[in-house]
This record gives sequence, structure tokens and C-alpha cells, in this order.
Amino acid sequence: MKAVFPGSFDPITNGHTDIVRRALSIFDTVVIGVLENPEKETIFSTAERVELIKQEFEAEGDKVVTASFSGLLVDFVKNQDAQVIIRGLRAISDYDYEAQLALMNKTLAKNIETLFLITSESSSYISSSLVRQVAKFGGAVSELVPAHVEKALKEKFKR
Repeated sequence: MKAVFPGSFDPITNGHTDIVRRALSIFDTVVIGVLENPEKETIFSTAERVELIKQEFEAEGDKVVTASFSGLLVDFVKNQDAQVIIRGLRAISDYDYEAQLALMNKTLAKNIETLFLITSESSSYISSSLVRQVAKFGGAVSELVPAHVEKALKEKFKR
């Protein structure tokens, strides 16, 4: 069975990687869907985000597929021949928003389920926006992102 884990991943964090690796214990293949939104300002281009993710999951081979998408998530899920959307929940506040999205996706595509995975305690506070803020001001992000992402962030925010 195949699942899609969608997001902006600007940048991918240790929280994201934890969700993907745990999802692999449930699904044969996890497709990481990198949202391409021209209206959203990102620090990494879509191509850069896809490449950073591919580097992280090289060892998993074809069990992890990375692709960019725009438009409706359910259309991307269908195009990937997946049956499930994976979403990570950090806190109860995430649930309210994510439940609304899941219900809308279910309305649009009755045969696609959403599976919520609670983040591991060690990464429950990590978000891409916090990582960007810390990196922008020269703070240490080595415990928040994979090493190659830390290096890419340092390049982006050279002072």
C-alpha cells in the first residue's frame, strides 16, 4: 500500500523524517509530496527542497519517492496511485486544522483516507518556520534538521 506525506518542507526537519520512517513500518511506499505554491515565499526553491529530501532518504531506495505538486492534494494522491494521506500532529492545536483538511479531502475523494501520526516526543516542538528563524539569526539547528540540511541553511543565511 502507498501513502502520500504532503508538505512545504521548507526545510525538511527531523520531525518530518521521523514521520516518514515510522510510516514506512506501515506502508510499502511513502511518496513525499512537496507543495509548489508560487504565492508562498520559501527560502529553498521547489527543486532544492526535493533534492534535500531525496538526499535524506537515499538509503530507503524506491520505498520513498519524492515529487513536487501544485493544485489539490487529492488529485496528487490519485495520480500517485496512493490510498492514504499521512499527516503529523505535534499538538492538539494541530488537530483542529488537520481535521478540517482531512474532512475536506474526504469530501473531494471518498476513497482516500487520512492517517494522523503523533510526532515523537523528541521532535514535537520542531517546525520548519522555527528552524528558519533560528537559522536566519545564526542559531544552532543541528538537533532540528539532518546534517546536509543544516549545511544548506548555513549557505542560505551566510552573514
